[in-house]
Amino acid sequence: MKTLTQAEEQVMQVLWKIGKGFVNDILEHFPEPKPAYNTVSTIVRILEKKGFAGHNAFGKTHEYFPLVSRKEYSGKFLKRFISSYFNNSYQALGSFLAKDDNISLQDLEGIKRMIEEEIKKQKKDK
Repeated sequence: MKTLTQAEEQVMQVLWKIGKGFVNDILEHFPEPKPAYNTVSTIVRILEKKGFAGHNAFGKTHEYFPLVSRKEYSGKFLKRFISSYFNNSYQALGSFLAKDDNISLQDLEGIKRMIEEEIKKQKKDK
């Protein structure tokens, strides 16, 4: 799966949120200052070429929709991120997060609970 530029990812975030829409619908979800109509239109066509979005034609207008789910993209993005920054080690990522001063004790405890539940589940499934 190809990676997205920041602008492409912003448009995809909107498409994932709204499900489908015309360029004007996508523009409505951007904060001020909004990008130009032609800019968003070009980005959506690039997303189509990359296989991330599709469209339904209504005369000369197109209604766009995501072809790749947020979950699918997030998973691939995370794998690339861990490969690039943590040498393919989820343990190294966990260590980094545990030592990060920006993560609250409450968040760390929540992560710990989720990990413990997943460990129990995987042990049970074996």
